[in-house]
Amino acid sequence: MNTEKLFKEVTYKAVLSGGPGGQHANKTSTKVILQWKVHDSAVFNDEQKERLQTKLKTRINKEGVLQLSSSATRSQHANKMLVNQEFVTVLEEALKKVKRRKKTKLPKAVKLKRLEQKKRHAEKKASRKNSRLF
Repeated sequence: MNTEKLFKEVTYKAVLSGGPGGQHANKTSTKVILQWKVHDSAVFNDEQKERLQTKLKTRINKEGVLQLSSSATRSQHANKMLVNQEFVTVLEEALKKVKRRKKTKLPKAVKLKRLEQKKRHAEKKASRKNSRLF
């Protein structure tokens, strides 16, 4: 993934944020919102865009824009760095192909052992049932 090209497609918005900072937080725009249009990206091919669309469907709005925000620190620059890191990790996770689970076959000895235990348990119960009749 070419991050330089990717970050050229991203737009940032700085807004007022709550959290730490007291009076400083009320008058400075330290919260950073990252916006990226999935389908307009030239970095990914159509298959990758579809994978991103399906994996990130809860984070992408109706216009097809992925929005991430950070207001963890009192610095706008630090928040921008944090949101960039989150953006890259979110995309990497969404693009990972999940390996399909291979079904394992139970060995014949394990099946026989289970059936034998089942038979012994049934005999134990049956023997109790007979002793109660008298």
